[in-house]
Amino acid sequence: MAAGSVIRVTMEVGADGVALITICNPPVNALHPIIIGGLKDKYAEAMSRDDVKAIVLTGARGKFCGGFDINVLTKVHKTGDVSLMPDVSVELVSNMIEEGKKPSVAAIQGLALGGGLELTMGCHARLSTPEAQLGLPELTLGIIPGFGGTQRLPRLVGLPKAIEMMLQSKFITANEGKEHGLIDALCSPDELIKMSRLWALEIANCCKPWLRSLGRTDKLGSLSEARAVLTTARQQAKKVAPNMPQHQACLDVIEEGVLFGGHAGVVKEAKVFKELVLSPTSKALVHVFFAQRSTAKVPGVTDVQLKPRQIRKVSVIGGGLMGSGIATALLVSNISVVLKEVNPQFLQRGQKMIAGNLEGLVKRGSLTKDKMNKAMSLLKGALDYSDFKDVDMVIEAVIEKIPLKQSIFSDIEKICPRHCILATNTSTIDLNVVGEKTNSQDRIIGAHFFSPAHIMPLLEIVWTEKTSPQAILDLITVGKIIKKVPVVVGNCTGFAVNRTFFPYTQGSHLLVSLGIDVFRIDRVISSFGMPMGPFQLQDVAGYGVALAVKDIYAAAFGERNLDSDLVDLMVQNGRQGKSNGKGYYIYEKGGKPKPDPSVQYVIEEYRKRAKTMTGGKPVTLTDQEILEMIFFPVVNEACRVMDENVVIRASDLDIASVLGMGFPKYRGGLVFWADTVGAPYIHSKLSKWAEIYGAFFKPSSYLEQRAKSGLPLSAPSTSQQASTRSRM
Repeated sequence: MAAGSVIRVTMEVGADGVALITICNPPVNALHPIIIGGLKDKYAEAMSRDDVKAIVLTGARGKFCGGFDINVLTKVHKTGDVSLMPDVSVELVSNMIEEGKKPSVAAIQGLALGGGLELTMGCHARLSTPEAQLGLPELTLGIIPGFGGTQRLPRLVGLPKAIEMMLQSKFITANEGKEHGLIDALCSPDELIKMSRLWALEIANCCKPWLRSLGRTDKLGSLSEARAVLTTARQQAKKVAPNMPQHQACLDVIEEGVLFGGHAGVVKEAKVFKELVLSPTSKALVHVFFAQRSTAKVPGVTDVQLKPRQIRKVSVIGGGLMGSGIATALLVSNISVVLKEVNPQFLQRGQKMIAGNLEGLVKRGSLTKDKMNKAMSLLKGALDYSDFKDVDMVIEAVIEKIPLKQSIFSDIEKICPRHCILATNTSTIDLNVVGEKTNSQDRIIGAHFFSPAHIMPLLEIVWTEKTSPQAILDLITVGKIIKKVPVVVGNCTGFAVNRTFFPYTQGSHLLVSLGIDVFRIDRVISSFGMPMGPFQLQDVAGYGVALAVKDIYAAAFGERNLDSDLVDLMVQNGRQGKSNGKGYYIYEKGGKPKPDPSVQYVIEEYRKRAKTMTGGKPVTLTDQEILEMIFFPVVNEACRVMDENVVIRASDLDIASVLGMGFPKYRGGLVFWADTVGAPYIHSKLSKWAEIYGAFFKPSSYLEQRAKSGLPLSAPSTSQQASTRSRM
């Protein structure tokens, strides 16, 4: 809610006899309980007044309504009290709007999402501006539409389109809504209220049909057709969302309405909605929703009246996989890019990779050809630093070699303007070392993108004690412009994501040395909800990354680093992972990865060298034990990351784990999930394994303290809060 704004619902009755009811709750007119109460009051007043013939429902400041106020869900999650959810579905939408004795027309502009769209579907007609966004995204919060949307949307647009919109949380424009029957007429913003008033009066005067969505069946098809559509949707949901109960629940509720009528469907929807609101999935997804919106709040940076400077031109040094991806992300957001390479061949290759990235975005439908051509026109190639004289930011994306990076930063400091931010995309090297040979450490910052950089949404912004708040703010702003989620982290080996997850691969290697099958480990981890298991991930990322960081991790993490030569043996065996089609899996063009039985030879050699199996016999572990032995060391390292104030808040690590590593969003992120398991349990397991297998599993002091005190891992300590403020 905007500062100084008043949450209210207003009503103005015109000389034409139309009551204009307006939702006012900036910025998106969310359905706060005060708004819902106001709507009930105004509707009751409009129905009782003799001078009111019809009603137009709209939203203030060019937006209809962004949906139910999600802060209320957080209160329900904290208290467990579902009665905090006001009755909107039956009391307001069904009884007062749809069954009211005076017709209602929704005048939609900007957006009508979630509960906002459900209000419009209770109205007897919907008029909209052409570009307004319409959708029911409730499933992304672990719930289902709860104000009648599961029943009315299928009756207005047909079952297939309604299921697509709900299960994929897919938005459509009002233009498309008109084609499908969701919108009755399109008009310009200037004409919207006038046209809606006329339409409402024509319904009241019986010149236009008085249509109640809930009673319609003409778009549902026959019972056998409806059942076939629902069966296909269920099978699809099992594939794409096997661990998310809201998908099947949504289909159950839709089916109830198809079989027993709209009113029966509304009753079941209300019951299921209340059950899902208290589900672990909803708690996790709502946590992620708010956590993602908190990452850009940085004490000492975003709360001190600093203003971001405009970044018009950026130079990217290095046109390889990362550099070309970063350049692509900037170009599609209308930021001019100078791509610097060491020779014409490398430069041409980089430019081709950028063109290929852009063409890929066009094929996916996320970029038009015109925008692709505009993006390419903003790209300039360079073989020296002469074009760096007027750049606002440099992002270095060369290979992880310290002398090379130091040399680059020393050179660009002399050429770039004084305001220019000097950023590095290093994933592991200490920023103080990168900038050691410069006099500009106040503007040296980490801009750690994840591959592929033009698609992956996370941007780790790494600061040192010397980085200026202005440089941090400017990079946060650029991150938002290029549609990344910025997470600000402290300077250490691996930063937040790679540091936290270094035990992920190492734990899987340890399990293999103990006799556990590689492909079973991947299956267990994939079933938990990760996009792929640790071995397939290593194949896809390439073994060069693992070999490059091996010594860095060994030096930084000491006794808790697990020394494994499995990747070295894979390379010696002629395997490079996906890049040469042969790793733990076989990769054929256009086909799915297939486990390679011949990799067993390499694994047996690794086990012989590791000598971890007692008496040469493999251990017996359940799937649950495999999961815990891989993820609990990761949680343990997350505890150290929080203890050292590498992240500002625990929820930043949740977002970083979801967006950077693909940790399942519906589990709330790494730390949130760990708190659902409990620190005492995690500590007891790690202590037991540390006795058997050594220091890799040794619990951190932070985890030990939380296990003893009963405090959640995510709860900030006094020292953390003070340190965050002082270091920023």
